[in-house]
Amino acid sequence: MAETPDPRDNFLTPRSSYWGKPTLPNLTFNANLQEFAQRISYICNLETGGKISSEEAYTEIKQLWKQLKQSKKNLLDTLPPELGPEDLPGDD
Repeated sequence: MAETPDPRDNFLTPRSSYWGKPTLPNLTFNANLQEFAQRISYICNLETGGKISSEEAYTEIKQLWKQLKQSKKNLLDTLPPELGPEDLPGDD
């Protein structure tokens, strides 16, 4: 029987529904984008609370932005390889 999810998980890492075309690259990028937003929120809160400096926050946000840009490039900006009939699994 499936375990009931802990409601605290939704509070700490909320996820919203995806409304775009449901392809694997789109869904993966959407998950990466939501994680990016969540981590940015944590960093901003740490900086606002005085736990990290503005310079540390800037550096971490810049690194996260570079990772998100790379994710977009890898997932959405490159065309999937073309498969011909010979590349598909057969009934051999």
